[in-house]
Amino acid sequence: MNIIVCIKQVPETTEIRINSETNTLVREGVPSIINPFDTYALEEGIRIRERCGGSVTALTMGPPQAEQALRETIGMGIDEGILLSDRAFAGADTLATSYTLSRAIKQMGKFDLVICGKQATDGDTAQVGPGIAEMLNIPFIAYVRKIEEIRDNYIRAERMMEEGYDVIEMSLPSVITVVKEINEPRLPSLRGMLKAKKADIPVWDVEKLGGDTAKFGLNGSPTQVIRIFTPQPRAGGEILEGTLEEKASKLIAELRKTKLM
Repeated sequence: MNIIVCIKQVPETTEIRINSETNTLVREGVPSIINPFDTYALEEGIRIRERCGGSVTALTMGPPQAEQALRETIGMGIDEGILLSDRAFAGADTLATSYTLSRAIKQMGKFDLVICGKQATDGDTAQVGPGIAEMLNIPFIAYVRKIEEIRDNYIRAERMMEEGYDVIEMSLPSVITVVKEINEPRLPSLRGMLKAKKADIPVWDVEKLGGDTAKFGLNGSPTQVIRIFTPQPRAGGEILEGTLEEKASKLIAELRKTKLM
C-alpha cells in the first residue's frame, strides 16, 4: 500500500504577518507548525502501513523552512518526505495549490491513497483535498472519521455528518480528508528523530513538476486578496436602568430611532 500524506506548515496563530504588496501570508522566517489537522492524516497513514505494509510519503509545498515540518513527520514514523519549493509556487490559492500537489503526485508514480487533513488552520477552506482528487480524476471522501476496511483497490470508510455518519465504499487509488475523531496522533520517537535528522529531503521545483507554468502560484490563482483591513472596534453598549416597564420603553424608543421597528 503506497500512501501519500499531504501536509502544510502553517504560522503559529500569534505570529501571522501579511505581505503589504501581495496581501498574502508571510511564511519565510515566521515560526510555524504542522497544520494540526494534518497530524491526524499522518497518523492514519502510518496505521494503514502498519496493517497493510507498504510506505508512507509526506508531501508539502512551501518555502525552504518547510523542510523542518517534513523532518518532524519522519520522526513520527513517515518513511520519507518531499518538499515542493520554488518562487513560482508563491502566492498560490487553493486551486493553484491543488494543481501543484497533483503534479507532484503524478511524478511520484504508482500510489493507492492520498490523505489530507480536513482543512488548514490558516485558510479553513477545506478545498485542497477535493481539488487534488478532481485534478487526478480519482474518487474522493471528505470528513472521514474511520476507515473500516482497506485492501487492494478498495476502501470502506465512515464519513462524519451533522447527524450520524455515512458509510462510503470506493475504489483505489483515491483521496480522503480526515477529521480529528479518526485517531490520536503519536509523538515522535527517539529513533524516529535520529532518522529524521539524517534524512535526505528532496526539493522539487517547477521544472521538476512540469505542466502548465501559468497554473502555478499567484499567476495560477483566480482568487486573490485585494485588500486587508482591521475592522472598526464596536462601540460600548448602553445599560438600561429602571423598572422593567421603563427599560422596555427606552429600548423601544432606541429601536425606533434606528428604524429597526
